[in-house]
Amino acid sequence: MIKRFSAYGFFKNQRYFEPFLLLYFLDLGLSFTRIGFLIAFREICINIAEIPSGALADIYGRRGSMVFSFIAYIISFIIFAFAQSFWLLLLAMLFFAIGDAFRTGTHKAMIFTWLRINDRIKEKSKVYGFTRSWSKIGSAASIVIAVGLLLAGFNYRDIFLFSIIPYILGLINFASYPKELDGEKDGNSNFREVIIHLKESLRVSFKNSNLRRLVIEGMSYEGLFKAVKDYVQPIIQTMAIITPGLLALTSEQQSIVTIGIVYFFIAIFSATASRQSHKIAEFAGDEEKGSKLIWYFTLLLFITMIPLVYFEYYYAAVILFVLLNILQNIFRPLLISRFDNYSDEKKGATIMSIESQAKTVATMIFAPVIGYSVDLTKQYQLGGDFWTVGLAGALMCLGIILTFPKRKLSRSDKLAE
Repeated sequence: MIKRFSAYGFFKNQRYFEPFLLLYFLDLGLSFTRIGFLIAFREICINIAEIPSGALADIYGRRGSMVFSFIAYIISFIIFAFAQSFWLLLLAMLFFAIGDAFRTGTHKAMIFTWLRINDRIKEKSKVYGFTRSWSKIGSAASIVIAVGLLLAGFNYRDIFLFSIIPYILGLINFASYPKELDGEKDGNSNFREVIIHLKESLRVSFKNSNLRRLVIEGMSYEGLFKAVKDYVQPIIQTMAIITPGLLALTSEQQSIVTIGIVYFFIAIFSATASRQSHKIAEFAGDEEKGSKLIWYFTLLLFITMIPLVYFEYYYAAVILFVLLNILQNIFRPLLISRFDNYSDEKKGATIMSIESQAKTVATMIFAPVIGYSVDLTKQYQLGGDFWTVGLAGALMCLGIILTFPKRKLSRSDKLAE
């Protein structure tokens, strides 16, 4: 099953458009503010569908939820490929959000269920980190394929259509998942029971101080990361123009090759980081201390980013974005494992969806605000265009660090509060 879990991550990350999504939007003539609103709209839609999707997965079956997710993604890719207006881009984002809503949390819950069935739950950080690393290996492979397709003469719209092929393979992979991974469910449940299940999961998540703190950490770190990670694309585009060795290529080809190289290394380093994340917990003493360590390193990274981008040291700034991806891929498995420490098996997918929904709230706020700040720096020529990305990250990290709990989170009040 670990191979099948890993295959899911590999196929899921065959999104050939992803390293070039921001550039695709810019090619369509969108401002950074409008791009931010597109991202915010996607997060609003995820936010609406996220928790009910987890409840439905817990009650009616997680495998069916995953199949529905991939079908929604495929519809989204088709619309992106043919979109000619901002409104069609919004529709594409809607279906993409539905795909995300029915996927996030659900597959993680299936992994943890399999670990419990096979009495391997103590390995959750290691196993989740391993399967997540295959997602990043999939990203590395997709980057090579995407660059090859674009250099061969295909355009940004075409690579959305090519992304459909691995998603069909992903659907075939789900067909091999055993029925017991659906978890404990009642096939005769009705909508009222879904609402009851949802309300109980929300009560547990926000009344329990352990889960409440993890929701805040997750929405802050992951939400900010989703809002800022793609800003490396226009930075690389600017950097590519002054990169020796690429002068024989057109400006567009220079950008494609440079972005491909940077994203390839991001994927490889992220895969290694995810696979080794459990060692950070071991080094720090536990997952709690390991997560705190990541917060401090991330704060240092964002503070360093501000002057580097302001004074347009783009090569150094790109290295910082690579490091940001590495840190996120260490932080994520630790966070997921910490959530499982305080979650009930029957509400596993729902609570993970609550975590993901909280993350989308943060992204929904950050994306348009940061986009608008970038447009302002460009309009008034206030230094390098993207230094406000570092400022936003530094302020968020500082806020979380200053509010670290005085006491260590305990297992003893797991569901008692």
